[in-house]
Order: sequence, then C-alpha cells, then structure tokens
Amino acid sequence: MSVDAATVRRIARLARIAVKDDEVEHLQGELNAILAFVEQLGEVNVEGVEPMTSVTPMAMKSRTDAVTDGNDPDAVLSNAPQSEDGFYLVPKVIE
Repeated sequence: MSVDAATVRRIARLARIAVKDDEVEHLQGELNAILAFVEQLGEVNVEGVEPMTSVTPMAMKSRTDAVTDGNDPDAVLSNAPQSEDGFYLVPKVIE
C-alpha cells in the first residue's frame, strides 16, 4: 500500500493537523515507511502464540461487581457547585 500526496492532505484534514505544502512530501515518506513496517508485521508467524496483556506475567486485580448508592450523598453533593433537594443543579442548555 502506498500513500500519495492527496491522501496525506486528507489524513491531515481529518486529524485536524495543519500541514504546509513543503511538509507533504516528508510526511508521505513517513507514512509509507509506517505502512511498510505494518505489512512486515503481517508476515510474522504467530500461530500458537497466546495474546498478552502485559510483557510481564501478572494477574489483574479484580473486585466484586456490586452496585452501591455511594452511602454518603452529602459527600457526593459537596462536589456540586449548586444543589437543591439532594440533586445537582445544572444550567439550562436548551431554550
């Protein structure tokens, strides 16, 4: 797969990155090098290799999945700039 100048400009526009005309050729080479490397990775034989979540063997810590109400509504509401009757007050955004 090869990237042309028009594709570089389109990618930059989609990513909302300002790219000057004199930078397009350099970025084209960079993107083509990245895509060539990804194609090389596709040639690697990974048959029988288990997926990893980390480079070091470790078990993920877990906790029980339990629903709570927070048990302290006053502490939760203390974070609100304004509250009323136990609820957050937010500014009206629809007219």
